[in-house]
Amino acid sequence: MRESFAVDTATATLVREQSGRRAYTLLLDGVESSYVDLDDPRLLAFEYVRWLGDVLDCLAPTARPLDTLHLGGGAASLARYVMATRPASAQVVVEVDGALVDLVRTKLPWRATKKLRFRVGDARAVLDKTRPTAFDVVVRDAFLNGLPPSSLRTLECAQRVREVLRPGGVYLVNVADRSPFAATGVELAALLEVFSDVAVISEPAVLRGRRHGNLVIAASDAILPIEAISRRVADGGVQGRVRDRQEATAMSRGHRAVRDAEGGPAG
Repeated sequence: MRESFAVDTATATLVREQSGRRAYTLLLDGVESSYVDLDDPRLLAFEYVRWLGDVLDCLAPTARPLDTLHLGGGAASLARYVMATRPASAQVVVEVDGALVDLVRTKLPWRATKKLRFRVGDARAVLDKTRPTAFDVVVRDAFLNGLPPSSLRTLECAQRVREVLRPGGVYLVNVADRSPFAATGVELAALLEVFSDVAVISEPAVLRGRRHGNLVIAASDAILPIEAISRRVADGGVQGRVRDRQEATAMSRGHRAVRDAEGGPAG
């Protein structure tokens, strides 16, 4: 079953699995954006979302709360996963498209809880107004016309994220790129300047330059559990590989961090 809807920034299409499960893929302008299984929110079908979940699972013991700010909403696949695995976690999902939030709320409802809140608005504006040390994790998975908003890629944005994070907190960033990793290099240049430890997760074929794909960047002011993350992301249908800080630094060479003054905080 396929249904299409006009939302504020795109055409949203919901495609239901033919298996009979209450599982849906959300497409925005024909591009896969989210996968949600209403019967099993622990199921993360997209490999990069699974890697995000893997990192979270390596950060703290099972069920321990991880208060999380999501910059970019979609159908809130990762937020549903956190709610299912760590129900005491306070979460805020920021989505610029109010009509999309209404569509997801109607067609793909989540379990009612005061622990999960949606905020309609610009992600950078919400981030700038968030009080310091409010969250354990900040996840950036926001795209506009296939690219992350420029205001979320700057050095000042990375600095603001670090202020919002509690000590030892982690910033997770989803990037779509391919060799020679120009977009990823710019992201890494900013994050390496702000955070003590940085790692990159992706498929070996993407890291070797064979194809375009998603890369997940993890950044923290604490030492990341690289060995645990490496084991976890390697155990799945699509195996991931982790590049540590030294390798991430090599990927960033030849690139520099972008400043707000160059792109504008509302970009």
